[in-house]
Amino acid sequence: MAAIWQKSRVVVLAAVVALAATALGQELEHVPVKPPSVSIAPVALVTAPRAAETKVHLNFRVASGFHINSNLPKSEYLIPTSLKMDLPTDIVLGKIQYPPGQDLTLPFSPDEPLSVYSGDFTVTVGVHPLHSVVPGKYVMHGVLHYQACDNAQCFPPKELPVSFEVKVVKEPPGPTHNPAQSPHVHS
Repeated sequence: MAAIWQKSRVVVLAAVVALAATALGQELEHVPVKPPSVSIAPVALVTAPRAAETKVHLNFRVASGFHINSNLPKSEYLIPTSLKMDLPTDIVLGKIQYPPGQDLTLPFSPDEPLSVYSGDFTVTVGVHPLHSVVPGKYVMHGVLHYQACDNAQCFPPKELPVSFEVKVVKEPPGPTHNPAQSPHVHS
């Protein structure tokens, strides 16, 4: 009798384990294969003359199968993509230029297209070292705020650290003029 009881317990335990594995497998089907992400391409050293604005192109990539809201989403309840920079003293942030979003219509809302970025997109930042900046290399730090979505759901907002180096150089030479030489023609 004890042997039958032991065998029954093993069969019941095996059934419970099989049911748990099936339930876990079904639960895992709803988990995305890879989490949504945005990455930034390495930025080459930027040379910026003092007292002039230099444009820096930041190239981002949204993982395949996902999109993020553009900087100007079409609805106020959507989280816009935004870049915040924290520059060193005496380097001024110029205008941040975002690309226009692409219209995306989803099956659950065919009458309300979204303005999104997907794949590769570029944000351009102006850096303007003031005349008082000592020539040398400076690291610019910032963060890209975004919310990634797929065609069925949106994920919690994220932040992507952004950094690049700027080599500040003296002002570019102006027009050449020799003040010792008279501008008049001598005969």
